[in-house]
Amino acid sequence: MSGLSAVERRAPAASREASRDTGTAPDPGAPPRRRALRPAGLLSGLVLLVAAAALSLSVGTHHIPLDQVWDGLTRGPVGKNETIVHDLRLPRTLIGIAVGTALGLAGAVMQTLTRNPLADPGLLGVNAGASAAVVTAVSLFGVRTFQGYLWFAVAGAAVAAVLVNALAGSRAATPVRLALAGTAVSAALSGYVNGLQLLDLEALDRMRDWDVGSLAGRDGRLLLQAAPLLLAGTVLALGLARPLNAMALGDDSARSLGAAPGRTRVLSVAAVTLLCGGATAVCGPIGFVGLMVPHAVRPVCGPDARWLFPYCAVFSPVLLLVSDVVGRVVAPPSEIQVGIVTALLGGVLFIHLVKRSRVVKL
Repeated sequence: MSGLSAVERRAPAASREASRDTGTAPDPGAPPRRRALRPAGLLSGLVLLVAAAALSLSVGTHHIPLDQVWDGLTRGPVGKNETIVHDLRLPRTLIGIAVGTALGLAGAVMQTLTRNPLADPGLLGVNAGASAAVVTAVSLFGVRTFQGYLWFAVAGAAVAAVLVNALAGSRAATPVRLALAGTAVSAALSGYVNGLQLLDLEALDRMRDWDVGSLAGRDGRLLLQAAPLLLAGTVLALGLARPLNAMALGDDSARSLGAAPGRTRVLSVAAVTLLCGGATAVCGPIGFVGLMVPHAVRPVCGPDARWLFPYCAVFSPVLLLVSDVVGRVVAPPSEIQVGIVTALLGGVLFIHLVKRSRVVKL
């Protein structure tokens, strides 16, 4: 027993044996009702995603009927409303879907890997690292193109992820240590970003909307350029579901089930880096999506990453698109950036999670 992790020592022997028989699932004893509801819940999420996309295309400071939305999608910019749909809201909606999927998957991977219910690309400094790298590229190196600062965003996300884990003690990191290290790194990087922007007013003006996280005014070509990174990160994250399930029982049991803990950790960090770096480069740092959605869907899909990850990939863009629509309509004719809306929602959830007595038992 000396080689087993604390999580594995707490796990009943029957559960560990069942895991060996069922392909590394961490909840082999899931109630039959949950197993039956999982496909239906995922299908419901797809329906909600279609509805959220339709809402995003139709609702805003200028309301467009759904029949004209359809015309804008099928016939192109033949009139004013169709032009708004085709040229402005369609790219915004597609970017929202891609970025929401990336942030939700990144949060689910981080929570599953670290067994930390507070893990989130924003809370653990990954988004701040990408943001600091982009501002550095724009202000100090004069980078003006998206292709230029995309790679800065990926590199910044990777450096921040490694730094936070190193400060927290890597394998010995507890949820509290990770949250504290992430908060410290995020605060330091935020101070750096603010100071750099104040010294370079031109950079401050260019980065104003981007720095708070926004879907507004984004060119659809940005999504095409970031798509390889986001797609690679998504495929990698979904492919890590089984080994991450095995690691929930501890490193020794993971090895006995055929998983390689070291390789899984490296690939997980790579997936989070690709997802957060690409998403942040397109829209700026949008926080709390990766924190909220995994907690919202676990009561339905359970902790099994083979279901948790697809659920997060579907429901996260629903949250982001609905938050974006809320930001459009609450203060007309102006808009509130989606990063502000998700931060307000996420702050309430974060307080709730911190107050829960069993927050460290994920």
